[in-house]
Amino acid sequence: MSSPAGQPARPVPVTPVDAAPGRLSERIGGPRVPVDEELVGRLGDLCDVVSTELDDRADAGRDWWPAAIRWAAAGQVPALPAAVARPADMAQVAAVLALCHQARVPVTATAGRSGVCGASIPLFGGVALDLCGLAGLVDLDDTSLLADLHAGTFGPDVEQAVRSQGTTVGHWPQSMELSTVGGWVACRGAGQLSTRYGKIEDMVAGLEVVLADGQVIHTGGAGPRQALGPDLTQLFVGSEGTLGIVTRVLLRLHPVPAGQAQRAVGFPDFAAGLHACRRILRRGATPAVLRLYDAAETARSFELPGTCALVVLDEADPPLLAATMAVVDDETLGAGAAELDAALVDRWLAHRNDVSALVPLTRAGLVVDTVEIAGRWATLPALYRRCVDALQALPGTLAASAHQSHAYRDGACLYFTFAGRHPDGPVEPGDPDADAWAERYYLGAWQAVLDEVLAAGAAISHHHGIGVNRARFVAPALGAAAAVHVSLKQALDPRGILNPGKLGLPSPFGEVPWP
Repeated sequence: MSSPAGQPARPVPVTPVDAAPGRLSERIGGPRVPVDEELVGRLGDLCDVVSTELDDRADAGRDWWPAAIRWAAAGQVPALPAAVARPADMAQVAAVLALCHQARVPVTATAGRSGVCGASIPLFGGVALDLCGLAGLVDLDDTSLLADLHAGTFGPDVEQAVRSQGTTVGHWPQSMELSTVGGWVACRGAGQLSTRYGKIEDMVAGLEVVLADGQVIHTGGAGPRQALGPDLTQLFVGSEGTLGIVTRVLLRLHPVPAGQAQRAVGFPDFAAGLHACRRILRRGATPAVLRLYDAAETARSFELPGTCALVVLDEADPPLLAATMAVVDDETLGAGAAELDAALVDRWLAHRNDVSALVPLTRAGLVVDTVEIAGRWATLPALYRRCVDALQALPGTLAASAHQSHAYRDGACLYFTFAGRHPDGPVEPGDPDADAWAERYYLGAWQAVLDEVLAAGAAISHHHGIGVNRARFVAPALGAAAAVHVSLKQALDPRGILNPGKLGLPSPFGEVPWP
C-alpha cells in the first residue's frame, strides 16, 4: 500500500495565525540561514516540490506547542524556514541532505508536526524537509509479525494497513490522527496502550536513516535480540532528527486481540491508586490501559468528587485476558477500592483524543500546558505532591492536577496539567504587559515542575520529547553523559545542519534565543 502519487496526507494546523497580509512575524529571534535563489533552484532539481511561499513557510514554522498557539493569536509563528522541500522518496531526501551539508544550510525534518515541545520548528531558518510524501506500507511479514513502513505514514493509515491483514501495531497516541510513524520514532513516543504493547522503542525492529551528508544506513532488522555491538537503532530513536533523518521504520506487530475487558475503580487518594497499579504490574499483569486520575482530574473529567478514578482496559486472548483482570480485581476491589461504573472507560475512550478546548482556553487569556515526566514507583507519590504544590504556589495558577498515564513494572509516567491567568483577568491577545506575564508564568510553571523532577532523580520527559521547550533541562538531566551526546552529534553531523538548537545540543549557527 502507498499514498496516491502526488497526494500525500497533510499536517493539521493547530490554529490559524491571526495576521493581516504581510504582517506575520517570527516570535523567536536569533540568526537565520538564508537559502538563495541558486540553492532553491538546485533543490528544485533534486526534489519533487520546493516552495518559498510565505504560507508554506509559516505552516512549516510551527507545531502543536501550546506556547505557539498563544503566539498565533498575536500574528506570530515561532520561526520561519527560508524554503520548504517535499521529497517523494528516500533518494530525494539523501540528495537534499548532501546538498545542504555541502552548503552548510540547516535542515529541519517535519511531517505531521503534532509535537508539543517545538521539536520541528526551524530555529535557524534554512530548509524545512517535509517528509509526508514518504508514505505507505512497503511490506508486511505476517509470519514474523513485522511491518516495513515509510516514515511519513500517518497513524490511521499505519493501522488500517496492518489491520487489513489481521495485525496491529498497538501504538495509539493521543495524536494518532495528526502524527506519523517517523514522528513517533523521533520523539520516543508512547501510545495509550503502552502498558501492554510498550513504547515505540519497544516496537522498532529496524530503521533506514539518511545521515547529514546524504549517506544511507540501515540498522537492525536481521533478527530478534541481535548482538552486533551497541544497538544503533536505539541511537536514532528519540534523536528528534538531530543525528539523521529516518525514512523507513520496521515495526513489530501483534495479532488483533480476540477479547477485551474493562474496569473502573476509585481510591481515597492518589498514593493509594499508585500503590495498586504498582502491585498489579509487580504480579506480571500488563493491562493495556492503567490510567489513574487525581481527585481534581476525576472531578473535572468524570464529575465524581472525592475520589481518584482508575480506568482499566485490556485486550488479549481470552485466557490471558481473564488472568490479567483477575489480578486487577484482586489488587483493587480486593484491597478495598470502590467499584465505579465501567462505563467510565467508554467515556474515556470517546474523549481520549479530544484537544478541542486548548485553543479556546488559550484565546480566552489562559496559559495552559501539560508536563509529562517519568519516575520510579518509589519516588512517584511524593513527587506528585511536590509538583502539584509547586504549581499551585505560582501566582496566577487556576488549576494544577495530574494523572498517571503509562505504567510499567519499575515505574510510571505522571502527566501534570496547569492553567494560569493574569491577575487582572482575561486580556486581549497581543497586549504587551499581559504577554510578558504569560511568558513568565509559562516558563515558571515548567521550571517549577522540572526542578522537582530533577531533584528527585526522575526523567524530565516520557513521550513528548525535548524540542525547544525542554532543551535547557537536558544538560542537568544527563550530567556528565551530556558530553557523550555532544560527541555523537559531532561525529554524525560534523557541520551541525540537522535540526540545530534542539535536545540542548550546541549549534554552529548561534545560541538558541528561547527562552
